[in-house]
Amino acid sequence: MATKKAKIAEKKLEVISRLKQFGTQIYDQLDEGAFPSITMPSRSTENITYDPTLRQYILGENRVGRSARNIRHIRPFTQLAWVAFFSNELTSQRKTSTLRDVYYSAQAYEMTFNDQQESNNIITDLETLTGYAREEFSIFPEERSAIFGDLDIGYTVPGYEGKSVNLTSHPDGVLIGPAVTSSEFIKTTADKVIAIEKGALFTRFIEESVHSKHKSLLISCGGQAPRQTRSFIRRLHDELGLPVYILTDGDPWGMHIAQVIISGSANAAHLRDLNTPDAVWSGVWASDIIDYKLPTDPLDEVDIKRLYELQKDPRYQSDPIWQREIKLFLKIKRKTELEAFSRYGLTYIVDEYLPAKLDQKPQENNRKKK
Repeated sequence: MATKKAKIAEKKLEVISRLKQFGTQIYDQLDEGAFPSITMPSRSTENITYDPTLRQYILGENRVGRSARNIRHIRPFTQLAWVAFFSNELTSQRKTSTLRDVYYSAQAYEMTFNDQQESNNIITDLETLTGYAREEFSIFPEERSAIFGDLDIGYTVPGYEGKSVNLTSHPDGVLIGPAVTSSEFIKTTADKVIAIEKGALFTRFIEESVHSKHKSLLISCGGQAPRQTRSFIRRLHDELGLPVYILTDGDPWGMHIAQVIISGSANAAHLRDLNTPDAVWSGVWASDIIDYKLPTDPLDEVDIKRLYELQKDPRYQSDPIWQREIKLFLKIKRKTELEAFSRYGLTYIVDEYLPAKLDQKPQENNRKKK
């Protein structure tokens, strides 16, 4: 079985090859005296469908084209070619950049964007065209989440090859950045992953040694988990066979944070392996609000509108629990936060609520032997 380092090297070669293929296509078209043009899958909402087999959103068969013959296409086509060039430079030189840095770096090449959103959209176009995530081009967002727990990882990034670290090494957790997401998994005593919406509870769990009491890897999502974090969670599940439990606030936004980890997002329908279909949303449920008599706030109009949207979303129809809890939220018209369990004491959520939730079994829990 190939090591993680070998797999990364192989993937880098694939990415570079695909980028060069795009550049060669443009060169050949120019050499033939033709206007350069490309086609790629359409990312319009009409072309995004939910695949119940993959359990995530995917793009349909519709495609869109861009041609230098069309004056309206010249600017985005040129921007796309530049982003591909810049991505090739990053990947070939094993350097990383951020979405913001790409936006500013373009100015050094006199390749300007109106704003960062325009730059981000062109990067997404490159993902769609090539089939690779921006992280494979070494372009990362600013957002970072964190992990804590007994897992030894080996670094594969330049300058740190051969070095390893245990993810209990820092009391605040270790940031899930490029070095961590590309690392090799060496060994762990953990038998589960607990993904937590909020940093405050993540810190509380570290303080209360949840990682050792429940043999778990703790992940702070920092709200909606960044894509690289969702990909990392998928790796932990697939490569180590660890079941994944998700804890969020008891409101429609917390539900959706969990569902994106489980089923992915429509915005990333052009990519794979960013979701963990067998992960379990463990709470906070609307029924928990009632059962635990938690302090609450009223749902506002935006919350209620969002619940009706979720009710129609195909991702929320795969398991009866989602529809049950949505209906209950609409009935009680109340919401709560993870911190609400502190009404019973600072350690109640660790001593009482968490063990009860971990008794829920994921659909698949066939942990691989190490």
